[in-house]
Amino acid sequence: MKTISLLLVSAFISFATLAQQSDARKVSVGGAEMSSYKNVVTNLENSRDHTKFISAVKAVWLSNALQGPGPFTVLAPTNDAFARIASRQSKSALNKVLMYHVIDGIWDSNSIRAALNGNGGSVSVKTMQGGYLKFTTSGDNIVVTDESGAMASITSKPIYQSNGITYVVDSILMPSESKMVVSGQ
Repeated sequence: MKTISLLLVSAFISFATLAQQSDARKVSVGGAEMSSYKNVVTNLENSRDHTKFISAVKAVWLSNALQGPGPFTVLAPTNDAFARIASRQSKSALNKVLMYHVIDGIWDSNSIRAALNGNGGSVSVKTMQGGYLKFTTSGDNIVVTDESGAMASITSKPIYQSNGITYVVDSILMPSESKMVVSGQ
């Protein structure tokens, strides 16, 4: 009888711990709850704050890759961030910019902070486009700097997904060789 009671208590504690971890990973973005069972594209399609990002990803055929197995770390600019760049760009230039927002592998906030602590407060990470982004902190916030020195703040908790992790960023990051024209900066 004692064994059964201990097993039940142990199962209850395990279930409660799993539920807490699951709740801690729930993130709402653009009015939609993100699901760890969906991929990057499927999750962000439901965010009213990422309609321009998803449109751009689909326009350059990047959506197929971001629905693949990954794992990816995606820095997803908001619609407000897209409003600051010129709208008429070649698909090639837009593809370079979007690929600059994708990092191979999973860089959750714990990984980023551990790398920052081990590298004197900054760490450079290669993007899928081939350029580099630099992570630093400003207070408790993680900041991402592109090759030209422009910065974006991560404005969300990590969004865990079936094929990686996504962060919402408040600016578009530009690779150094991009020929996109940025307005209002």
